[in-house]
Amino acid sequence: MLQVTVGLGLAVGMLWWGLPHFAKTSWSEVWHVLGTVPLWKAALFAGLVVGGLYCYTFVMTGAMQGLGHVRALILNVCGSSVSNLLPGGGAIGLAATYSIAKSWGFSAASVTTMAVVTGVWNVLARAALPIIAVVGLAWGATDLPPAMREAAWAAVLSGAAIVVLFALAIGTDRGARQLGRGLDRLVRLVRRGHGGTIERGLTDLRGRIAETVRTGWLQMSLGMLGFFGLYYVLFLLCTQTTGIELPFGQLFAAYAIGRLLTAVGVTPGGLGVTETGTAAALVAWGADPASAMAGVVLFSIFTHFLEIPLGALGWVAWSLMPRATNDELAEADS
Repeated sequence: MLQVTVGLGLAVGMLWWGLPHFAKTSWSEVWHVLGTVPLWKAALFAGLVVGGLYCYTFVMTGAMQGLGHVRALILNVCGSSVSNLLPGGGAIGLAATYSIAKSWGFSAASVTTMAVVTGVWNVLARAALPIIAVVGLAWGATDLPPAMREAAWAAVLSGAAIVVLFALAIGTDRGARQLGRGLDRLVRLVRRGHGGTIERGLTDLRGRIAETVRTGWLQMSLGMLGFFGLYYVLFLLCTQTTGIELPFGQLFAAYAIGRLLTAVGVTPGGLGVTETGTAAALVAWGADPASAMAGVVLFSIFTHFLEIPLGALGWVAWSLMPRATNDELAEADS
């Protein structure tokens, strides 16, 4: 409860004070700019969000055999709506994913495999964005701010570490056991009485994860490309709508910073932290402060807050869908 209260408080503080402070503007100026957005554009933006979320279903269906795109979309929006409401809500969102998938007859092992593989693909994609941004800015002869260089190097190092650990985990049984044993030791530092559950889980799932990556890597990669690509188009349209005039390379760099900051778990979905970092980058590159903050807020409305009512629709859809029979549930647990 304390974590939730602190996280929500930080999000409100970052949005109410931090965002206008670092963007060098005020909320009254931002609301004035947002009031000029026509309804047809808002509908277009919502359509792009739905399109991006549908692209992400290719990542999920590539990581879970037997999962269709409609069910993948429901799983995604239900989990995301929880994650976007609570600090560290990813764990609760994952629990919701387990519950929904199990009601359809999927085993815990298949859900765990999907969660691991899609999680790695997400982190690698977010780590790749600032690297691409730095290359684009350097090619465009644009001065690189130190923060952008540091973010790129951090992305390179973290991405390389994730690839090495992931390869170790799925390469051999011995590697999976060693990695799991090391992770169990880390968990014991903060949780007394923790057993060897990670080691056993990685060993049991190693073959399944390796097979999923072997057969689904291309589909998952293309789905991730479509998801981030459509969201970048949405970011461009939001910034254009609020009057930001910057080169595509700088806009992509600001977008990359924002996507990387969504991984910050102290607030729900990185709310407040993401917007502040993105707006500060735009202003540093010469964008009008009010326009920059309005563009970032507009983008956040559709990529963060819109997923909450979409998630509510997803929960309603799930409640109306047929459940697995007792025999199917018993077979999944066996």
